[in-house]
Amino acid sequence: MATRFLQRYSAGDRTNHWLIVLLFFCAGLSGLAFFHPSLFFLSALFGGGTWARILHPFMGLLMALCFVFMFVRLWRHNVWQDVDTQWLKHSGDMLRGDKSHMPPVGRYNAGQKAVFWLMVVCLVVLVVTGVMFWQPWFANSFPITLRRIAVVLHALSATGLILTVIVHIYAAIWVKGTVRAMTRGSVTEGWARQNHPLWHREMTGKQ
Repeated sequence: MATRFLQRYSAGDRTNHWLIVLLFFCAGLSGLAFFHPSLFFLSALFGGGTWARILHPFMGLLMALCFVFMFVRLWRHNVWQDVDTQWLKHSGDMLRGDKSHMPPVGRYNAGQKAVFWLMVVCLVVLVVTGVMFWQPWFANSFPITLRRIAVVLHALSATGLILTVIVHIYAAIWVKGTVRAMTRGSVTEGWARQNHPLWHREMTGKQ
């Protein structure tokens, strides 16, 4: 029997996703160049310290803007529900290889929803705090104390975002067949039935 595929992401969704990935790495590497003197060598990737400092906020803003388009399309699918709480309670069993107690989920499970909302929070904090010490445009509009606090929060949010992305990448590789969704836009019907049964039912009409 031929393998059947279900469309999970459109070409536009995938293009926007990979643009976010590219901008994340560019903004992340340029930001790390100023995080500690030992990492300043990363600024050479962007033409030196001056250009890295100029380009970093623009790349960050463009990444956040692309994420806004993703947010508009996906936030409804990431609204927290009672089944997500139950999924988290049994997540330990799943990590040990026992999926028998996992409740059926829709398009996204609780772990994916948590990653989505953590990214939203981190990006909002990064944009707001980044503007507060963005020289020479906005920094002088804020007291020095607020700017110092903003720098700390910016670094903490960047760390949180990086760790969240690492979890996101690991989970995508760990669950076989997931990467295909964002490279080809489709997943096998078996993958959907096993990992997202309610979404599979919605897409196929099968019980």
